[in-house]
Amino acid sequence: MVKDKSYTGPILEIDKLSISFFTRLREIPAVMDFSVTVQPGEAVGLVGESGCGKSTVALGVMQDLGKNGRVVGGSIKFKGRDLGAMSDAELRDIRGSEIAMIYQEPMASLNPAMKIGRQLMEVPMIHQGMNEKDAYERALQVVTDVKLPDPKRILNSFPHQLSGGQQQRIVIAMALMSEPALLILDEPTTALDVTVEAAVVELVKDLGKKYGTSMLFISHNLGLVLETCDRICVMYSGEAVERGSIEDVFDQMQHPYTQALFRSIPLPGADKNSRPLIAIPGNFPLPHERPNGCNFGPRCDYFEAGRCDQGDILMEQVPGNDRHHTRCLKFREIDWNAPLALADTKQKGEIGKVVLKIDNLKKYYEVAANAMFGGGDKKVVKANETLSFEARESETLAIVGESGCGKSTFAKVLMGLETATEGQILLDNRNIEQTAIQQRDTKTVADIQMVFQNPFDTLNPSMSVGRQIMRALEIFGYGANDAERRQRMLELLDLVKLPRAFADRMPRQLSGGQKQRVGIARAFSGGARIVVADEPVSALDVSVQAAVTDLLMEIQREEKTTLLFISHDLSIVRYLSDRVMVMYLGHVVELGTTDQVFSPPYHPYTEALLSAVPIADTKVKKQHIVLEGDIPSAMNPPPGCPFQTRCRWKSQVPGNLCETQVPPVRLLEGNHQVKCHLSDEKMAEMEPVIQIAAE
Repeated sequence: MVKDKSYTGPILEIDKLSISFFTRLREIPAVMDFSVTVQPGEAVGLVGESGCGKSTVALGVMQDLGKNGRVVGGSIKFKGRDLGAMSDAELRDIRGSEIAMIYQEPMASLNPAMKIGRQLMEVPMIHQGMNEKDAYERALQVVTDVKLPDPKRILNSFPHQLSGGQQQRIVIAMALMSEPALLILDEPTTALDVTVEAAVVELVKDLGKKYGTSMLFISHNLGLVLETCDRICVMYSGEAVERGSIEDVFDQMQHPYTQALFRSIPLPGADKNSRPLIAIPGNFPLPHERPNGCNFGPRCDYFEAGRCDQGDILMEQVPGNDRHHTRCLKFREIDWNAPLALADTKQKGEIGKVVLKIDNLKKYYEVAANAMFGGGDKKVVKANETLSFEARESETLAIVGESGCGKSTFAKVLMGLETATEGQILLDNRNIEQTAIQQRDTKTVADIQMVFQNPFDTLNPSMSVGRQIMRALEIFGYGANDAERRQRMLELLDLVKLPRAFADRMPRQLSGGQKQRVGIARAFSGGARIVVADEPVSALDVSVQAAVTDLLMEIQREEKTTLLFISHDLSIVRYLSDRVMVMYLGHVVELGTTDQVFSPPYHPYTEALLSAVPIADTKVKKQHIVLEGDIPSAMNPPPGCPFQTRCRWKSQVPGNLCETQVPPVRLLEGNHQVKCHLSDEKMAEMEPVIQIAAE
């Protein structure tokens, strides 16, 4: 297939597109009256909550809606040609060569039984009729472009031999093999660590420039869209509600939903007590239960009955800006600069006595060197190395770091799912590090509870919500009979702000955010003293995140709970934590109050983590630090400082200290701990990574 390089019009024109799915019962409209244009070399971000129709638009562009999905109105044109009017053969020619798509889960696009090189070579061999030798050279070139180490070894590997970040880079390489004119990215970094995400996003931007590729970037992360895109389109319940340049939409928003989204994410300077996040009230409407008039009406602060709930509401141009559009009848009347009507300022709970003390905790695993067939030498995986810290009543201690740094291993040892190799865990001065969960008494089990990342995995699908909470109460020995337990269960539903009627619902009838609330209710059913929250909001939409985060804070204030908040999202950590512990490859590399950890001097790893966080604010300036390489394996850690293989400050330390000696823990002022060889003078030279420009 010969590509037309002379075309100069828009690469993608979606005009008044409507897509429906047809079930036996009814037609379900997924996308209505949706229009967006992508110019050559331009990146357009498509943002909105789960279920708003972002991915349906992408599948519509790929003409891959399955047997019950149909375009029922409007058109999708690629380089001026209507995709809906093309034959299957013409579409096959375009897909993969002119339009490529990168999915959220890299393994969905890779064949597990085929070497990487062969999978990459297939693309030009099929689409361009290239011979094997040239295809190999092309594959080698693209793997080098996506900054993978040792490209020849990578081409000779199978997908399972690569990390998640490496797999995602291979999928990007595969999409770029035939130099497509349009690249569609569907949440390509959701499953990745922030440092890997920063590197992948940087890569996509650079490659977009190098190959002149236009991009449609689908995401629910507003900060990521700010960093990657030129223009943005905000979707709500199947419709585009606002379109414009990044500056237009971020700084001069003209739709209540866009405003509500920004109020529900923690921006620098937000504080959980003085400036709580404002969750969007109500729930997202199901496609067949959309309201009359404006879809966002029932959740909107500016709703006017008799006006906002009548007829179809069309996109209108914002006066004075022909590239900024909004779908709101009242946008000219709303004072968009009005100060926030502050929610009640919350009183912070007094931080009390030490509840949990960890002293020199180590957790090692022994594994066979040849794990698949056993045999061979034994290898030791050092998952946790000499962890020491304290946690107090009513305190939130955040534990941050990339995947594989030992956060979840530590949580398992604390919960009693694993026992410690060395060191102590003291709960109210009682040693529990060697007591497995089966041997723990009911009170200890009730005292330390966990809220998991994925609420879907923790609920029994065949048991009603109320029954599951009552079962936990029974195990914890609460109440003399079922009637007492039922009463307490209803109070717990009140505590997590779920209607009491939900007691009789099954988990499948609940949204993700509602399931997570049930998980929280169950964790607090035994009067937990310590709650380990393992990425509790990362699987939820931003608007739901705000509600669940504030709920955890509110319960903490009432119950005086100690919260250990495991996360890689540093904006939420900054918003809600009192102290922060940064982990890298089993070591605690920095520990201090939130203010200490977020302002210089930093551990070099903390500095890189902060630089990687996407922030949805045009006024924020960030230092640009991209970490090269992946986190080393805990089975084969580097000698000396665990971070030395990726550290940009290493050359500032005389001799080869970093490569030969594990740094001692240094105490900076205010009990701020840092594990680093850098001198005080060098530490003093560090500049803030995140700076908010003056108004």
